[in-house]
Amino acid sequence: MTEKQHTGDSYWLSTAPGGERRPALAEDLDVDVAVIGGGIAGLCTAWELTRAGRSVAVLEAGQVAAGVTGHTTAKITALHSLVYDKLRRTRGSEGARLYARSQSEAIERTAEVVAELGVDCDWERRSAYTYVRDENRVDELRAEARAAREAGLPASFVTETGLPFPVAGAVMVTDQAQFHPRRYLLALADDIEAHGGRVYEDTTVLGLEEGTPCRLSTSTGASVTARDVVVATHYPLFDRALLFTRLSPRRELVVAGPVPAGLDPDGMYITPDENTRSVRTAPYGDDGSRRLLVVTGEHFTPGTGDTRARFDRLADWARGHFPGVELTHFWATQDNDPTDTVPMVGPLHPGADHTYVATGFGGWGMSGGMMAGRLLTAQITGGECAWSGLYDPRRLASAVREAPAFLKHQAQVAKHFVGNRLRPSPPVEALPPGEGAVVRTEDGRLAVYRDDDGALHAVSARCTHMGCLVDFNAAERAWECPCHGSRFDTDGKVVQGPATRPLERRDI
Repeated sequence: MTEKQHTGDSYWLSTAPGGERRPALAEDLDVDVAVIGGGIAGLCTAWELTRAGRSVAVLEAGQVAAGVTGHTTAKITALHSLVYDKLRRTRGSEGARLYARSQSEAIERTAEVVAELGVDCDWERRSAYTYVRDENRVDELRAEARAAREAGLPASFVTETGLPFPVAGAVMVTDQAQFHPRRYLLALADDIEAHGGRVYEDTTVLGLEEGTPCRLSTSTGASVTARDVVVATHYPLFDRALLFTRLSPRRELVVAGPVPAGLDPDGMYITPDENTRSVRTAPYGDDGSRRLLVVTGEHFTPGTGDTRARFDRLADWARGHFPGVELTHFWATQDNDPTDTVPMVGPLHPGADHTYVATGFGGWGMSGGMMAGRLLTAQITGGECAWSGLYDPRRLASAVREAPAFLKHQAQVAKHFVGNRLRPSPPVEALPPGEGAVVRTEDGRLAVYRDDDGALHAVSARCTHMGCLVDFNAAERAWECPCHGSRFDTDGKVVQGPATRPLERRDI
C-alpha cells in the first residue's frame, strides 16, 4: 500500500451490493424469537427457526452480511488449521469426533440450502490443506492428520500440493467447500422474509430485559418482545457470563486480485507459519481464463502496530509467490479466539432460560455459523443435538484445563489497559493528513484525526465498552480498542462491537 492508501470494501461487498437497505425497526414488535446480528450465525439461526415454524425478527445494527461475514475469506471446511490433535488431548476422542461431525454436517447443510434456494454464490467443492514449510513441524502435521482421520474426516498427510512452492508437509481433507458469502446470506435474508420472518437494518439493540417474555430496547426507540433471544453479534453484545474474559480479538488482513487460471493452486490452504498465510481462489470473470486470488494473513490484535507495513508484507508475499497478480482489493477481517479452543454456542449464562449466544468461532465462522444455527434451533424448539455439550458456553472444565491461555489473554488486556495510558503524547500540530493519534489534554485523552483537507476531528479516546484507550489504524482509518476489539470511525461512530455507543465528540 502507498502512503495515502487505505482499505475499502471487500470483494464480496463490491460484487454483491444488495440493492436498497432494509428498513430500521419503526414500531414495537412481538415475535417468538429475536435474533440480534445479521451475519452468518444470526441469519442461519433465523432461517432455521423460520423453517421450524417460529416467527422471527433479525435486528442488525448496520447492514446484513456486511460486517465480519462480508469480510471473510469464505472457506467452509472442517479442517481448522491444527485443532484435532489438541481436541483429542483436551476433550478426548469423543469430543474431537463431535467437533468434526458438527462442522462436516454444517458444510452439507449449506450445500443443501444452496441447492434448495438455487443460490448463485460460486459454490465450489475444494480440498482443504494445512501446510508447513518447516521440516521441524512435520511430526506435528502427521499427528494432526491422524487425529483428524480418527475424528472421522477424510484426512491424509501429503507432501505434494498445488501451491507454487514446496512444502514440508500438509494435512489434506477432501470434499470441503468455498463460496461467495454475501450472495449466499442475502438469499437467506430474502427467504426468511418470504416465509414470514422480518429483517431490520440500522437497528442497534441497546438493552435486554430477560424474562418470560424477554424485551429488547433499540436505537430507533421501538422495542421487541420475544419468548427467546439469540445474541449473534460476533462479540457478545450482552455478556452476563463475562464471556469477554474468554475471547481474544484477532484482526487479519486480506489482499486479492486476478491471476491466470493456470496459477490456481486448486485448493484452500492455510499455514500457522509466517504469521499465518491463507490462500484460495474464486471464480473471476465470465470466460474462465482468470481466478481471483485471495490471500489472508498478518494477524494482530486490533489497535496495535503498523497496519500499513503489514499490508505491504502480505502484498509482497502474494506477488512473490504468484508472479503477475494484480492486487485490486485490500480489506481486513476480525475474529474472536476462545481461550479453550471451541466456540461458545448455547445458553447466554448459567441462569439463562430464554437467551442464547453464538460467539468465539476463531476464524472459522462459515461452518461454525451454520452449525450454530442448527444447534440453537434445536435448543429453542426442544430438539436434540449431540454436540450441545461440546459448545456449551457454561462449560467450566475446559476453561480450567486451558487456564494458561485464559491468563495470557487477561495479562494482555491489563497490559493494554494500563500501558496505553503511559505512552507519550505526540504534538497535534505535527499530525499529517490521514493520520490519527491519542493525545493528552486538560480534558483527558483525546483521539485526534486530521482528514485529507487538514481539518481536525477529536473524540474521547476511552472505548465505550470498558474504558480501554483506543489507537489509530492508519491503513483502515479507524480507532480500535486493543482490549476487546471494538472499532470506531474517525468521527467516533461504532463500526464493530462489543461497544454500542459512539466515542464522545470533543472540541480541540
